[in-house]
Amino acid sequence: MSISLVAGLGNPGREYEATRHNFGWVVLDAFAKKHGLTWKQVGQFEAEIARWDTPGRTRWLIKPQTFMNASGTAVGAFARFFKIASTEVAAVYDDLTIDLGLVKVSVTGSAGGHNGVASMLEHLGDGFARYRLGIGPKLPAQMELTDFVLGKFTSDQQILLNQKLETHVQGLELLLSRGTEAAMNQLNRRDPK
Repeated sequence: MSISLVAGLGNPGREYEATRHNFGWVVLDAFAKKHGLTWKQVGQFEAEIARWDTPGRTRWLIKPQTFMNASGTAVGAFARFFKIASTEVAAVYDDLTIDLGLVKVSVTGSAGGHNGVASMLEHLGDGFARYRLGIGPKLPAQMELTDFVLGKFTSDQQILLNQKLETHVQGLELLLSRGTEAAMNQLNRRDPK
């Protein structure tokens, strides 16, 4: 089944804009910009929504405005309204178990300590594709998890991510055009060149 809804996970508000936890939004914004899509605030779903019409089909991008820990509330409501199955949904989010600059695609598994993913599992069910953007490793190791994910990238990290942004967007395009199997085969290698 192909992807009809792409959910970028993040936190609304200026203070969260450039944090690691909002990296999913950065990639989804870049994707939307590349395809000339416009975000609209939709109160009914507590989300920003962009509609993407391509020949023969409509896809949706969504950025829940419910805060990370309740991401699934908005995504679940939207998916139910448009009768989109969980297997037609892709979540784009930060993952600190993956090295910065790398991407992994998966379909099953636990939330791995990610509250946004836990909320998606609760309100949408399993089966959605996970487009996991590396923000790791957590350094210093003893740093609180919350402080790390809500912290901003260092300038060196930001340079690396700016260089990788187009690659991340292309990876997402691959997931949408060719499906999870092809995306996993190509993107889950250590060095996806």
